[in-house]
Amino acid sequence: MKKFALAGVIVALFLAMTGCSGTGKEEGPSDAGDLDLTYAIITHGAPGDAFWDRVKSGAERAGKDYGVKVNYSSDPDPAKQSQLIDGAVADKVEGIIVSMANPDGLETSVKNAVAAGIPVVTINSGIDKWKEFGAMTHIGQSEEIAGNAVGARLKTAGWKNALCVIQEAGNVGLEERCKAVTATMGGKVTNLQVDGTDDNAVQATITSKLQADKTIDGVLTLGGQYAIDAVSAVKESGSSAKVATFDLSADVINDIKAGTIDFAVDQQPFVQGYAAVTALYLKSINGNDLGGGQPVYSGPAFVTKENADEVGKFAAKGTR
Repeated sequence: MKKFALAGVIVALFLAMTGCSGTGKEEGPSDAGDLDLTYAIITHGAPGDAFWDRVKSGAERAGKDYGVKVNYSSDPDPAKQSQLIDGAVADKVEGIIVSMANPDGLETSVKNAVAAGIPVVTINSGIDKWKEFGAMTHIGQSEEIAGNAVGARLKTAGWKNALCVIQEAGNVGLEERCKAVTATMGGKVTNLQVDGTDDNAVQATITSKLQADKTIDGVLTLGGQYAIDAVSAVKESGSSAKVATFDLSADVINDIKAGTIDFAVDQQPFVQGYAAVTALYLKSINGNDLGGGQPVYSGPAFVTKENADEVGKFAAKGTR
């Protein structure tokens, strides 16, 4: 899916709504140009993380396109993330976008926002809880669908004994990915917990595991930057294990083209940020509920040698 495919459909729909009427007068959502709109986007991503930089970039691009203010903040601690949500409610923003890696820790704050009459859109994590909490929609990928698709691809590639590298403790979405991969790969999948805040530690942990078990034939990472660590670990350990990953970066694209990473799964974080702001904007100006009570899937999209050059042009710009 190209960078603005989903956004283009939405914008085209909006343009159709704002076209001329039979009287020749311009008509559209009432007083749209007079609204002073502020949306808060609150994620669990650590500052400087390449994936969340793309989510932020998408949200800010949508804010610029629609002429609305987007306040981005993040904290991996669910207690502090809840405080950020509470603060946005107190500021009386017109909409809140939140990722829910730990849904139970955010439940009260999200429900309070909804009770205050503030539309909420969840992104990335929380696909199993958004509706229960009263959010308008969820934008992201189904970890079950994506994980099943990856497992099937790995089975076809002949993987028998794989590591599934989890870089963030307590993130239910990452655990669901590994579980879904296991369901369709057909071989052995071992979850490996690593410290995602320290690349050297990630590489060392994977290296140690590969040295201890020479039968491991594949390493699946759940974030693009950790795939680079896995490639280095495979080389350092002398293993012949293959590497595949969820999520992208320019370095991942280069390794795919070089053949050191088999493929990447792109859940299109730029789209998650852009589409979430779009959903709130349409709610503000026209009362629309994007998704019709269902989640909006931004992925999975597979990146292989066949399409790496095309996707790489966007990855180099920081949007894929």
